[in-house]
Amino acid sequence: GRVLRIARKSAKAVYRASDRDGGEQAGAPDDEGAARRPGRFLGRGGHERIRGRAMSNKMWGGRFASGPAAIMAEINASIDVDRRLFRQDIAASKAHAEMLAKQGIISVKDGKAITRGLDAVLAEIESGQFAFKRELEDIHMNVEARLHELIGPAAGRLHTARSRNDQVATDFKLWVRDTIDDIDGLLAAYQRALAEKALANAATIMPGFTHLQVAQPVTFGHHLLAYVEMAGRDRGRFADARTRLNESPLGAAALAGTSFPLDRTMTARKLGFARPAANSLDAVADRDFVLETLAAAAITAVHLSRFAEEIVIWTSPLVGFLALSDAFTTGSSIMPQKRNPDAAELVRAKTGRITGALDALLMVMKGLPLAYQKDMQEDKEAAIDALSGLSLCITAMTGMVADMQPDAARMEAAAAQGYATATDLADWLVRELDMPFREAHHVTGRIVAAAEKHGVTLDALPLAEAQAIEPRIGPEALRMLSVHNAVKTRKSLGGTAPKNVRAQAKRWLKKLRAK
Repeated sequence: GRVLRIARKSAKAVYRASDRDGGEQAGAPDDEGAARRPGRFLGRGGHERIRGRAMSNKMWGGRFASGPAAIMAEINASIDVDRRLFRQDIAASKAHAEMLAKQGIISVKDGKAITRGLDAVLAEIESGQFAFKRELEDIHMNVEARLHELIGPAAGRLHTARSRNDQVATDFKLWVRDTIDDIDGLLAAYQRALAEKALANAATIMPGFTHLQVAQPVTFGHHLLAYVEMAGRDRGRFADARTRLNESPLGAAALAGTSFPLDRTMTARKLGFARPAANSLDAVADRDFVLETLAAAAITAVHLSRFAEEIVIWTSPLVGFLALSDAFTTGSSIMPQKRNPDAAELVRAKTGRITGALDALLMVMKGLPLAYQKDMQEDKEAAIDALSGLSLCITAMTGMVADMQPDAARMEAAAAQGYATATDLADWLVRELDMPFREAHHVTGRIVAAAEKHGVTLDALPLAEAQAIEPRIGPEALRMLSVHNAVKTRKSLGGTAPKNVRAQAKRWLKKLRAK
């Protein structure tokens, strides 16, 4: 299951000005009647303003005599993005409250009240009844403010021994971890679709390409299994990222830890982490877990984009290797005959956004001294968009794989073009005549030129023409140059022989069913 979490906020400041942790401790929202008092009104984004300035936020504003400018409040708010973390925020807060009560830092009574209140907040959000407020800046303050409305002053004890710095790092780690698990499931489904299609097309011959030129005959099943392998490595990268991120920042507080007797191992276990993060500075300053996940996402997106490009090419009437049904194509507003592979084109395009998110966060992090900096608030929007976009792309590609129908006759005809079995002739010269490969390569090149001159395929070249170039060539050499024979003989490990493809597809399907 997914984990969640929440922050808190009371109607009065939780800490005296002298007890502040530099702006990271949470406080409370302004009361609901404030907007109706004389001289007060809500500015853009819902910030309460007096004479053009927003009022000080009671979560952190004890030191401030007046509030920030409306534009400052506007740029500072992140609730439009981090509201996505509500489940993780509430889960982490429940774990924190339970630990505080167990350690005697807050009373058991308050701990239970906080837990009940957080469950109520979660239910409101999930049912769509929760009113997010931009003037409360972020998900932490929004949840805590509502918690205070539900349970009163006890809500203000939730933030004891915690900063928004370790809170947001914990929330986002939990969200990324949940998302990695979701993506892994989507990639597994994509692999199954590919392996099933590969098994059905283990002997469907098509041209293999290098430089987008016909190179050697392969099977369509073999081609699809290449993407199964890529997706397997993608899953491995996500799994590696998940393993490294699985340390809990919770309890690191603002940056230096806390004087309260926390049990960080307890909260880590409650939230499914392997262990607490060992260094409090690193715990709140680290965004490696986002970068590494985005790197895995970028590589995955590139793999999807490569296949999407092939789908776009292969569904063109000029090529005609594949057909997609109405389910994965669209029409034209002016040309009635068109059937456009828009799903594949959009997968190809979204790769730019996904790789761009990685570049953007690298630039955010590159110049930041320890520990937390507000710059790091920019870690979420692009990352959430990228990972959500990747999930959409994987799902779309899985659908297209199941939907696509190959034109076997057209594929085989294309495989016979371009003298794709020339390498087979060179191999025969090496194997049967003990000719050095470089010499065999040269001889075969001259025979290809002769076939091209006569306008025939290699297996249709008159034997006399071939023997004029290499007298020892017999009729059996030309007979084995059909595309069927070419793929049948590629039996080396990882080769395209239909027998190999069937075995590999079955191996993958068995492996995927076992997980």
